[in-house]
Amino acid sequence: MKAEIVNQPYSGEFEERIYDIESVWNSQSWTWIKFTNEYGTQIVGQFRGYPKDVKVSNQRDEIIVLTSDYAFRLNASNLNIIETEDQPQYANLEVTPNGTFILSEFSDVCKLTNSLKDLKVIKSPFEMDMIDLKVGTGINYNLNVKKWEDGKDKKKWN
Repeated sequence: MKAEIVNQPYSGEFEERIYDIESVWNSQSWTWIKFTNEYGTQIVGQFRGYPKDVKVSNQRDEIIVLTSDYAFRLNASNLNIIETEDQPQYANLEVTPNGTFILSEFSDVCKLTNSLKDLKVIKSPFEMDMIDLKVGTGINYNLNVKKWEDGKDKKKWN
């Protein structure tokens, strides 16, 4: 399965699914994600909120769509919602080579084990701020962060 953020498609151009959760806190923004399966079938999902990111874990058979309003965790086989989290503060989303989803907030890096509501914080040797995840090789990831106490750049932490 492949997933990518796209512009709003023309009506009827693709099979479409709407992923909306009723809430008074919803923004008026929408994100469109084009899903392409191994047979080339394309479906576009419409998700509430401004687009942030989307990642696929083939090992877990799951997809996470991150918008300004929600984090949507989907089953990659049928594109049904597994769970959602409202008002997510995640700034970054990555997937490791072994299929684990990694998310970062303002000062924490977390990995998805069982649920978006129960993320495991990855311990850091120092307090972090302004986290920027970068895809690494093997099991390593590079983080560009600022050290909380003094604002000095820390270029890499594996």
